[in-house]
Amino acid sequence: MDFLELSKSRYSVLHYQNKPIPDELLNKIVEAGISAPTACNYQPQKIKLINSDSDIEKLNRVVPSRYYVPAAFLVCYDKTKCWTRKYDGKTSGEIDATIVTTHMMMEAASLGLGSIWVMYWNPDTMKAEFEIPDQYEPVALLIVGYADKSIDPHKEHFLRKSMEEVLF
Repeated sequence: MDFLELSKSRYSVLHYQNKPIPDELLNKIVEAGISAPTACNYQPQKIKLINSDSDIEKLNRVVPSRYYVPAAFLVCYDKTKCWTRKYDGKTSGEIDATIVTTHMMMEAASLGLGSIWVMYWNPDTMKAEFEIPDQYEPVALLIVGYADKSIDPHKEHFLRKSMEEVLF
């Protein structure tokens, strides 16, 4: 499947099969995050793999939305390792972590796994629960697993704006 076809077919999965994900696939997802481009190739990303029972219990205490979580990746960036724009001090960390997460999400889809990028959680609570050092800023939580095939994508998922609506 080419990239455009993959990106059009991928959707946010809310329900997963109760089936473990082999380490080989989890490692490929991490590899996709490692290969993602970052500003000046500083690679400030730090990724927490959440797939043990104890870590999933912690995640369930932090994330108000309840999903069955086969595995998840908490993508952070190291605030001390980011490229910084000189004229206004903006760092690349959040953008870098977002690009990393997108690469991981698309790799999961290419491996036949579903995913959802969850935004509804408190970063301070997440840092406390997982004992994340202060220099790391959590940005994205990507849940992955085998999609429950009895559940269809959200009815509005495949609606897209036209090029005329997007370009200006």
